[in-house]
Amino acid sequence: MPANEKLKEKISHLPHKPGIYKFFDEKGIIYVGKAVDIRKRVSSYFNRSAQHNKKTLKLVSQIKDIEFTIVDTEADAFLLENNLIKQYQPKYNILLKDGKTYPYISILNERFPRVISTRNKVNDGSRYFGPYPSVTTMNVLLDLIRTLYPLRTCTFNLSPENVTAGKFKVCLEYHIGNCKGPCEALVDETEYNQNISQIKNILSGNLSVAKNYFKEQMAAAAANYQFEVAHQFKQKLDLLDDFQAKSTVVSNTLTNIDVFTITSNDDCAFINYLKVMNGSIILTQSLEIQKKLDEEDADILASIIVRLRQEFESTSREVITNIDVSLPLDNITITHPQIGDKKKLLNLSLKNALYLRKEREGRQEKNKGLSEQRELRVLETLKKDLRLTELPRQIECFDNSNFQGDVPVASMVCFKNGKPSKKDYRHFNIKTVVGPNDFESMYEIVTRRYKRLLNENQPLPQLIIIDGGKGQLGMAVKALKDLDIYGKVAVVGIAKRLEEIFYPGDSLPLYIDKKSESLKLIQRLRNEAHRFAITFHRSKRDAGTLKTALTDIKGIGPATAEALLLKHKSVKKLKELSFEEIAGEIGQAKATVLYEHLHANNPAG
Repeated sequence: MPANEKLKEKISHLPHKPGIYKFFDEKGIIYVGKAVDIRKRVSSYFNRSAQHNKKTLKLVSQIKDIEFTIVDTEADAFLLENNLIKQYQPKYNILLKDGKTYPYISILNERFPRVISTRNKVNDGSRYFGPYPSVTTMNVLLDLIRTLYPLRTCTFNLSPENVTAGKFKVCLEYHIGNCKGPCEALVDETEYNQNISQIKNILSGNLSVAKNYFKEQMAAAAANYQFEVAHQFKQKLDLLDDFQAKSTVVSNTLTNIDVFTITSNDDCAFINYLKVMNGSIILTQSLEIQKKLDEEDADILASIIVRLRQEFESTSREVITNIDVSLPLDNITITHPQIGDKKKLLNLSLKNALYLRKEREGRQEKNKGLSEQRELRVLETLKKDLRLTELPRQIECFDNSNFQGDVPVASMVCFKNGKPSKKDYRHFNIKTVVGPNDFESMYEIVTRRYKRLLNENQPLPQLIIIDGGKGQLGMAVKALKDLDIYGKVAVVGIAKRLEEIFYPGDSLPLYIDKKSESLKLIQRLRNEAHRFAITFHRSKRDAGTLKTALTDIKGIGPATAEALLLKHKSVKKLKELSFEEIAGEIGQAKATVLYEHLHANNPAG
């Protein structure tokens, strides 16, 4: 059974249930999708081809197998899809950076806990905060904490037994005031743990506990006329106020909210994520997502919301977005605020997404401008080197190809503004020349090419390049003269051995500097024309060999050979087919003859 028939058969047995589906090519998974109805969704890829864009059509053309998994609800499908995309990273799914590379702040599970940064989250009883998308953001928080609280940094095992036995001595950190000396029992464990409790609140976005504590301590010290101590607490309070002033953007009444906004163009989506706790933004992330299948903004954002919330371990029950999103997850409310502090927060997030889009598009425009400047410079150099009267914005290059005179063909490639214009490439079957005659073949293809352009009133190129020496160039000139366009178009030949450039009527060649950009452009054209001709010639030769090999089999006629030739291209590919697959194309009787012939010398195959 042919591959496409196998897929249709498999699709017809897919369930009308919610779940996920996986598309495979020869190498593995290429796409993972979710569906409320698996059969309807998968069928739509194959039944609505006229509505699909090029990317989706390319995906469908590569599908060799389909697998599915049924789940209980749409929400389960949503989460399973996300996990499989992270695991397999299929090339047709939009992808995110793996969250394992993001750093955390960890309060270690030990006596007199240390506060450290780490990228490895392990289940050891320690408390982890984050992950943080920016190392700079994380380090600002760590610096704030270490300024506010004197914490130990040593790795000693400060068990009561070890401390009582006097195994450790205070280090430089104690003497400069960065540590209170728990290694020598110089700080009370209850006081130390009280500091740790305040640090946990700060890392959770709740600064009020620490601020109230510092206010109380400042007031108590001032009441006891300990003004220097009071000033120290005042400095810590100012640090917290300064940190909060830089973070607070909305009312303090807003807490535990996720904000997602999206804007997009034809190729990319730009997303911003803000996490808000106690009126402060504690996390921000902007992303550029390459579209793979022309996805809708709502589909992209729904997928990103789930993944970012997993990456950054969000437990927020409220999600604010700038577009309607269907998110089939329990205990989550999606809102689109129109006024008030939440609207201000939404606008701030969208402003970040729009800024990222403007910056990326501006960079692309700049790169495009630089590329166009370089192309113009190369064309100006080529004009100067070849002494042309016009800037060669359109260049066409011709090449012949034959194998011992067999199946003579030719090619023409076209470059516009220094870049290949593949829609203007042309292949030529040599029609009027018998035998291996490159000169006459060149005359034929140049004549055919420009006679057609003249008949269709199409613009002529500014430069024609002939891959060959004086003989091929002379025949191209003759063709141009016979068409009465010689002198209207510049024409040169390039000889392969020494990269010599020949002009019509000039016996001495021109040598362009080997490092010149203009010579490199000519070489690119010549090599591309040669590649294009060789590829065409090889396919024609293989096709002829296959057709002859098939028509030599008694019982296989020209029509059957032609049909198999168009589809399978080679005897090797035919041999790989099962008897059932061949019979499905040409019938049982012919399949028996062909299969036995192909496997006569290789029964096991």
